Amino acid sequence: MRDTELLRRIAAGDEAALHELLRYYGPRIRYIIRPFLPDTREQEECVQDVAMTLWRKAGEFDEKRASFAAWLTVICRNAALNRARRRKGETPLDESVTVPSAEDEVLRRERQQRLYQAVAQLYGTERQIFFRKYYYGQSTAQIAAELGLTERGVEGRLYRLRDKMRRLMGGEDG
Repeated sequence: MRDTELLRRIAAGDEAALHELLRYYGPRIRYIIRPFLPDTREQEECVQDVAMTLWRKAGEFDEKRASFAAWLTVICRNAALNRARRRKGETPLDESVTVPSAEDEVLRRERQQRLYQAVAQLYGTERQIFFRKYYYGQSTAQIAAELGLTERGVEGRLYRLRDKMRRLMGGEDG
């Protein structure tokens, strides 16, 4: 069954649809949250946080704005970051919302556009490393193991990748 159909059913209050979605995407959800929460008990609690968020926000999904996979990834990542922040005594993401000024919003959009353009210029392994490190929060060891590289090789690529991104986004050389 299509993801959007499951979300439509979840938004209508269908618990079976939520269970079906979690059964299918459970491994992906755990894969995303594992780097942020090493404790398996916390991971399971975070999966429940994700389930509650899916239940509350299923009606907000808009496939014109993002794919379901991207939307789910953001929900999982934010839930894991929030749980990790609470553990460290920091303010969770959705509780620290501030309304930006019009100028701040314009600057944010410009930075976002430069980032999109820079990431679009990454190819193959460097793109995989970028997303695994800076989006999924994976450790160097985990990236190395999953991509069949040495940790030192990943570290070197990350160094060059940071330098490249700095240049592509209009920062200083070196």
